[in-house]
Amino acid sequence: MKNKRMKYGIGALAAALLVAIDQVTKYLAQKYLMDGPVVIWDGVFELHYSTNTGAAFGILQDGRAFFIVITTIILAAVLYFYIKIPAQRKYFPLNAVCVTVFAGAMGNFIDRVRLEYVIDFLYIRLINFPVFNIADCYVTLSCLAFGILIFFYYKEEDFAFLKSGKDKEQEPSQ
Repeated sequence: MKNKRMKYGIGALAAALLVAIDQVTKYLAQKYLMDGPVVIWDGVFELHYSTNTGAAFGILQDGRAFFIVITTIILAAVLYFYIKIPAQRKYFPLNAVCVTVFAGAMGNFIDRVRLEYVIDFLYIRLINFPVFNIADCYVTLSCLAFGILIFFYYKEEDFAFLKSGKDKEQEPSQ
């Protein structure tokens, strides 16, 4: 039980910290980038203030209600999966991925509810990549990490906790 409390406490603290970083950077972007872009590395990386009422790459513009519903479902699913993951050292990477994707989804969710759009400000000019934000980085990198974990780190039997209703925390870690 102590391991679970520690897992939940650390997870909640980490998620809150990641959301705070995202929200503070968006606040700073709104405050300091409204007058124009800031070049960090000429021809490569810039800070641009942008708003997005859609999803990645600007698709599904003005779908606020849809995104709020979908994000709520995603947040609930990630939270459910996080709770099911055993509080063992072996599952730390999977727990970290859940916390990070939760924080990213929550960061953009807060914008959609509060502002009716998402603030973006990171722009990779070198490849003309669409403007994005810190929460987008959390989601993208955690999904990439999840894929790596699934294909190269964990084995099928490591996910037995999903099939059984029993808590595997009592078993020694392998």
